Amino acid sequence: MTVDDPAPLPSLPPMPPRQVRTITAYTGSAVGSDAVYSEAVRRLAVAIAQRGIDIVYGGGKVGLMGVLADSALHAGGTVRGVIPQSLVEGEIGHPGLSSLDVVDDMHQRKNAMAEDGDAFVALPGGAGTLEELFETWTWQQLGLHSKPVALYNVNGFWNPLLDLLDHMVEEGFLSEKLRHSLVIESEPEPLLEALTRWQPPEPKWAK
Repeated sequence: MTVDDPAPLPSLPPMPPRQVRTITAYTGSAVGSDAVYSEAVRRLAVAIAQRGIDIVYGGGKVGLMGVLADSALHAGGTVRGVIPQSLVEGEIGHPGLSSLDVVDDMHQRKNAMAEDGDAFVALPGGAGTLEELFETWTWQQLGLHSKPVALYNVNGFWNPLLDLLDHMVEEGFLSEKLRHSLVIESEPEPLLEALTRWQPPEPKWAK
């Protein structure tokens, strides 16, 4: 190296894997119109259980919620449910979980699920799944937590939403860095690996 050569930059150590001990899962109380959804949720639940990761979810026995819980439990996993008293009958609270917490209302439910999870995964679902996804993702954008938020994009289920998010970026309502903070995977193992590699973006209002 000559005197005019710039000094080499120090190499940075690789970031350690993120510790994901509990995944908060959002999904539907219906199974959908195609069996591909139940099978994909079953495979994800088994993969989570085999990694020794716990699941916290909405506590229901029916729909994809039930498929998720039953599949993880059958694979030896730990599953905690959180359900408001008003929905115990409607969503049929799961009686066979590792634990089932019955809370007063939806706010307590969502707060408990958010506090317990090291990462959030939205599986196929309906309006309730969307509401939970966007609240959690918004909290990440505002810097209220620094945990990954993921879409399990089974059978391209989330593609229309991703098109909308891209449109928001194009129209100047969503920054590209925040759009790409979402983890998007269609298979269990790449999804779980991506959660451990995820790094938080700067909060929305950071200078």
